[in-house]
Amino acid sequence: MLYAVFCYNQEDVTANWTKEEDDKVMRDLAAVQRKYGDAGKLGPVARLLPTTAATTLRHTVGETVVIDGPFAETKEQLLGFYVVDCASLDEALDFARELSAANPADGSYEIRPLAIYKPSEFPA
Repeated sequence: MLYAVFCYNQEDVTANWTKEEDDKVMRDLAAVQRKYGDAGKLGPVARLLPTTAATTLRHTVGETVVIDGPFAETKEQLLGFYVVDCASLDEALDFARELSAANPADGSYEIRPLAIYKPSEFPA
């Protein structure tokens, strides 16, 4: 089963890390990634740019509006995600626990099963 692991944290905290602090966190996270990558269980990984670089397209009642930034005002922001192939939710939780242990900042990891949708692979 493929799982998406979404990484949430307070953007203002992580944005204020020194280069050395950020580099250490990235090295520690890379060790977790390497473990799962070497086992053939790690798919795409992305670190998102700050929410100030985001654009949201919102469609409501026949009208489409484009706004700067994320749509929701939240305490924590989505900072990145992983796609990991795990035999069970417990294994996906173990992966998230390892990521959490490698990251010194408070935050959360949302684990969600993925359903692959590829319309081009379905007959017309």
